[in-house]
Amino acid sequence: MQATSLFTDEQLKQFDKQGFCVLERVIPEHYLQMLREEGDRLVAEEDAKADAEGRPRTTKHFFSIWNRSALCREWMFSDIMAEVTRTLLGDTVYLVFEQYVIKAAEKGGTFAWHQDSGYVPTPHKPYLTCWCALDDVTIENGTIYVLPYERAGTRDKVEHWKHETEWDLIGYDGDDPGEPVICPAGSIVCFTSTVFHRSGANTTSKPRRVFLPQYGAEPLLNEDGTPFYLSEPFIVEGQRVRLR
Repeated sequence: MQATSLFTDEQLKQFDKQGFCVLERVIPEHYLQMLREEGDRLVAEEDAKADAEGRPRTTKHFFSIWNRSALCREWMFSDIMAEVTRTLLGDTVYLVFEQYVIKAAEKGGTFAWHQDSGYVPTPHKPYLTCWCALDDVTIENGTIYVLPYERAGTRDKVEHWKHETEWDLIGYDGDDPGEPVICPAGSIVCFTSTVFHRSGANTTSKPRRVFLPQYGAEPLLNEDGTPFYLSEPFIVEGQRVRLR
């Protein structure tokens, strides 16, 4: 990997050694505002549905938007994401997953230690998560904590187990608290799918909004060869094949 207009040599060394790095303030303002507005729209729709059905509103929102937002697709296949993914994955890149993760104000909950690969049941190469912070992220509003490879003691996917009361999977129960990622809105936290990470609760008066597209050097497949979720070619042999 070589330094680019987005990545310094030091960031690339950190990604290679520790499994993650942070690109601060790289999301252009028009994309940032668009991603916020789309996330707010989806939350409002979900809250209205919950109110109409007489059930409690969700405190941790997960929204996949592939068939719901052309604007989000534009960001996922933007020039910036092309540079990020080509730099970290190489000359062939697929979009394999995407979702909003939005924690409600004052009560958005926690996530247990896990690897993203822990949620994929079939063998696969580690893929790339691009955790796009749509708000300033802090300990108080439930940012992520990452566990560098050297402190986790492994770069490989490990066996995960089910949380006792939540739907979360857990892959680490050691004493290391991890490193909190504190960065401004418009930043992208890049980490591999085998990096352990967790997050705390949102105790602030505003929601904590994140959009995270995930990319692989090859598709994620089920045992029958069908896509695990998405299998959208983005870059093939160094050439962009998708613009939005």
